[in-house]
Amino acid sequence: MNEYKKQAKEVILSEAEAVKAMADRLDENFERAVESILLCKGRVIVAGMGKSGLIGKKIVATFNSTGISSFFLHPAEAMHGDLGLMRDDDILLLISKSGRLGEMEQLISTARRLAVPIIVLCGTVDSELYQRADMPLDCSVEREACPNNLVPTSSSTAALVMGDALAVALLQARNFSAEDFATFHPGGSLGRRLLTKVSDVHHDGNELPIVKQDASMNDMILQMTSKRLGCVVTVDDSGKLLGIFTDGDLRRIAEQSDSFYKLKASDVMIQNPKTVDAEALLDRALQMMEQFSISQLPTVDATGKLCGVVHLHDILKSKLV
Repeated sequence: MNEYKKQAKEVILSEAEAVKAMADRLDENFERAVESILLCKGRVIVAGMGKSGLIGKKIVATFNSTGISSFFLHPAEAMHGDLGLMRDDDILLLISKSGRLGEMEQLISTARRLAVPIIVLCGTVDSELYQRADMPLDCSVEREACPNNLVPTSSSTAALVMGDALAVALLQARNFSAEDFATFHPGGSLGRRLLTKVSDVHHDGNELPIVKQDASMNDMILQMTSKRLGCVVTVDDSGKLLGIFTDGDLRRIAEQSDSFYKLKASDVMIQNPKTVDAEALLDRALQMMEQFSISQLPTVDATGKLCGVVHLHDILKSKLV
């Protein structure tokens, strides 16, 4: 194996083992931290120096993207006026590998004066910072992935993963949905995918290849060809969906039936086909197409009335996937 690849593999496995070991050390302080953030009326203030500060900024970004109001406070800047940002309804989350107080001491003193709960993600459990926390979370690692056991690697990954664990636990506790997530990401492709409804892209009105149950095979082929959706849909007099007949069905029947042109829609249509609510998220339609290996999906309202047809090509053209 190439020496660089070998070294990279060792780093990856070392960090993975460090994170795995951390899972076994979770205790009631994690549950208390989640409950405290859930009950928090203010913001989660995250602070850390150096690499811990960079991890803290990522945790802030994750919290904000999932609806937990949060901001990063640099400990040094805090001592020069930014402590005024802290309010008595906030929570303080500190990150440190060594657990030495340093610039953190003033943050802790202010938090105590305002009765602000303190959560600590710490890599040294016998440190003063760990002992002074209300809810200390053990992020210690046996050693860094660095050959000299110096560069923050496994330790920073451990803190990052603990932050993700908090964020996901909070997400689940609040029943945070895909739609909720999309509201905080409207500008990205993921947000557009989660906000776009089936009705935004489906074919409706005169674009629909609709036939009645007594339609001839010739009429079905003409509709299928002229509307170019690769199918025809059958409805009753009230517009309720009865069935679907696709170009794949057409080929199979043409090969098997001697009386092909004598068949009617009611003879060949797939009854009770898979459908999707017209107001469902487009992502739901894509999931169903993938699950059932289909390219066309009728869209209906709450009463089963046909609203449209969405084709896989429509989803691909939307560039949401």
